[in-house]
Amino acid sequence: AEELGLDFCIANELEVVGGVLTGRVLGPVVDRAEKAAALRRAADQFGVPLAQCVAVGDGANDIDMLTTAGLGIAFNAKPALREVADTAITHPFLDVVLFVLGITRDEVEAADAADGMLRRVPLGPPAS
Repeated sequence: AEELGLDFCIANELEVVGGVLTGRVLGPVVDRAEKAAALRRAADQFGVPLAQCVAVGDGANDIDMLTTAGLGIAFNAKPALREVADTAITHPFLDVVLFVLGITRDEVEAADAADGMLRRVPLGPPAS
């Protein structure tokens, strides 16, 4: 998390031996219940009401997290998650979430420029 400049992060730790993934998870698995609990912890840590939190997921293991958040977004999701989400995105680019939140492309580019890391990403179908 620190290396990426994140203030809060949970993830499964995958075992790597000799530079190869073994297929095993080290430590506790971040499951459906833990994702919702982590959202509650992050909201509490930062003093943000859950009603003002946004959660994005793609599978049934994200249901509790999306229903805990004030806005649950299903991203290229399984049908079970789309059924409980507040909205769904079927576009293959995650930055579409920003537009759902009302953030404009100009605002995104201004924020990128402010941190000295302007990154223009063309919109359109993925390259084949």
